[in-house]
Amino acid sequence: MRSVKTILLPAIMLIAITGYVNAQCKAFAKRECLPRLVSYTHDGNYHAAVLVEGEEAELYKTFYSDMDYRVSIVGDGKLPAIEFRVLDSNKNVLYSNKDKNYATTWDFKLQSSQQLKFVIKVPSATRSGQTP
Repeated sequence: MRSVKTILLPAIMLIAITGYVNAQCKAFAKRECLPRLVSYTHDGNYHAAVLVEGEEAELYKTFYSDMDYRVSIVGDGKLPAIEFRVLDSNKNVLYSNKDKNYATTWDFKLQSSQQLKFVIKVPSATRSGQTP
């Protein structure tokens, strides 16, 4: 019976910690990101990833034609500049903030509805020149 308790307790702690981190991410997003979307209607979704230096994440999101959009990528101030690229379904790069001095927002409008891929990368301090 002791082995079951040993396994169960870390699993419960992991679930509790995950919930706490998720709540922190949402609070961070509301506090830091939402003000950057002032003139836009927020869709109510927060897409967050916990990344450390050298890690990257991908996000797929559908956008509709003839609508104005703003994407805001925000990280902790202690991290290096966050790189992000936006690709269409043919892997064409539509935007790279590396070319724009690591801008944290991108305003755009699409001519046709499509799903876009966002590649977000926190570069390592020693490898910041690499593209995501």
